[in-house]
Amino acid sequence: MSTSPHDVLETLAAHIAQGLGSAIVSTSVAFGELTLKTDAARIVEVTTFLRDDPACRFICFVDVCGADYPSREKRFDVVYHLLSPAKNLRVRVKLEANDETPVPSITEIFPGALWFEREAYDLYGVLFSGHPDLRRLLTDYGFDGYPLRKDFPLTGFVEVRYDDESKRVVYEPVRLNQEFRNFDFLSPWEGTDYVLPGDEKAKQPN
Repeated sequence: MSTSPHDVLETLAAHIAQGLGSAIVSTSVAFGELTLKTDAARIVEVTTFLRDDPACRFICFVDVCGADYPSREKRFDVVYHLLSPAKNLRVRVKLEANDETPVPSITEIFPGALWFEREAYDLYGVLFSGHPDLRRLLTDYGFDGYPLRKDFPLTGFVEVRYDDESKRVVYEPVRLNQEFRNFDFLSPWEGTDYVLPGDEKAKQPN
């Protein structure tokens, strides 16, 4: 009798919870994926176990990403994805963080996390202690704010353009040259109730 993928993940979750004890806050298996929740202070311990334990062998680091929930006291979810080629399994590790208390860096465990932690810092403002080069990665020098936070304006604060007169790139406050328009989001196959310019003949009866 073969073991279902769900049972395999449940067994693995129980093994990890037993091996790490209080470092694992909760485990869940949904949609064929295993998710572990931990405290920020213990992320190095958790990722080290997942990499080195013979039943896990999650030696392949995939990424670190974030999610913003402004209404929470700890507004960020920091999410780690790991792959075990030997077991053909993936695991997701989640922790909660704020914009003041640093999360321990896992670059000593997975050197590939270096740029991903920089990205999380750049786009969300998540701080990482022990990171060898924590600075912005995707935004420009002097960028104001963190663009993937839910409270960051869609238009940003400044716009960048090349000025022909001064022969350099200049930064200016955002100026909206046109008000946001109201679009009709009806299905294009159903058509609109009004006639668009150039479509007068299409609306005429045969």
